[in-house]
Amino acid sequence: MSSPAPPASAFPTRTAIMVLAGGQGERLYPLTRDRAKPAVYFGGIYRIIDFTLSNCVNSGARRILLLSQYKSLSLDRHLRRGWDIFSSELDEYIYAIPPQQRMGEQFYLGTADAIYQNIYSLEIEKPENVLILAGDHIYKMDYRPLLAFHLETDADLTVACVEVDREYAKALGVAVVDEDCRIVGFQEKAAEPQDLPGKPGRCLCSMGVYVFKTEPLVKAVIEDAKANTAHDFGRDVIPALVGSSAVYAYNFLDPDTGEPAYWRDIGTLDIYFEANMDLVAPLPPLNLYDPQWPIRACVEPCPPARLARCAGPGTGAEDSLISSGCILDAAHVVRSVLSPSVRVEPNAEVVECVLFPGVTVKEGARLRRTIVDRDVTIPAGTEIGHDPDRDQRTVTLTPKGVAVVPRMAPQITADRPAR
Repeated sequence: MSSPAPPASAFPTRTAIMVLAGGQGERLYPLTRDRAKPAVYFGGIYRIIDFTLSNCVNSGARRILLLSQYKSLSLDRHLRRGWDIFSSELDEYIYAIPPQQRMGEQFYLGTADAIYQNIYSLEIEKPENVLILAGDHIYKMDYRPLLAFHLETDADLTVACVEVDREYAKALGVAVVDEDCRIVGFQEKAAEPQDLPGKPGRCLCSMGVYVFKTEPLVKAVIEDAKANTAHDFGRDVIPALVGSSAVYAYNFLDPDTGEPAYWRDIGTLDIYFEANMDLVAPLPPLNLYDPQWPIRACVEPCPPARLARCAGPGTGAEDSLISSGCILDAAHVVRSVLSPSVRVEPNAEVVECVLFPGVTVKEGARLRRTIVDRDVTIPAGTEIGHDPDRDQRTVTLTPKGVAVVPRMAPQITADRPAR
């Protein structure tokens, strides 16, 4: 199934953009202990939010309302430092909007409630359509063909969807469509999601990217606000609209291959880890090096990365992303993502790890399948990721056995001398 749409060269001027960036991110804890989920580091130099915002800018959209909430200081700081690229003289902006409590005293209660509480912003903008985006997904997407499809079908709501394996679909919203891409059923996190016709084991899943006509959107979130629901688009609003409104699915395909495009909902620590490991695969499914679709990042001024005394056996870096300011000194790094200003000291070994900015791995330490939050020092001789029984006493372990070392972690002691 495909969703044909005419090519689009300009972003529609009567379309408002609202980015949902207020999720608490409980399943990414402890990475979200001190920061909002969209502000979590990803891929070395990026924050998760950078992918959605880069998609906007690359699509020609430069008027963005970002709805923030939990632990937003890190996110706000990142927006000011990394996304101060808009011209007020050209009526460009990115505004972070915390709960305004115009509709009551509560904070955002869900994705639909966040829009409901910001109906006032839509009244100011007076858009014909509203593009609603999630701030915690990793993907590259030109939103213009999606909007062209929405206008061509005269849909009240268009849900951007991507084809995924059935097992992965169990954690997502699944669209059931007819031959014209109209959604005739919607299953949110179903234990037995419905397969695509003719494609057993494959499902068409919502990306959390929606285009609404403004009037049906406002009506839907007002009706939802009056009901005893989770106030969520996937659980409540979309199922209520299917059958009573024109709801269509836009099948997101890679424009170069025609195959299902890369998209990851960073919902859990394991998915976060796997998405980082995708970047160091021999053929990464997400191309960060495309000059036609750059992903913008905010990076501290740092000197170039330096590999010192890494010519001998068991030293150097293999299949890894090494950010600026990193120093690898007679160390061995394999299939890992190193953020800026990471230092790995002699005889240390880092295998399949994600290290946040400022991490130091002292001499002889050995890390495997480990995420380390920023500015943590791993003491000399420490081993993490090699003995689950020992790890669970000092760090967080995910269901798939990935170790997560938080900021200001309890002292991690070495169980053997440095080598």
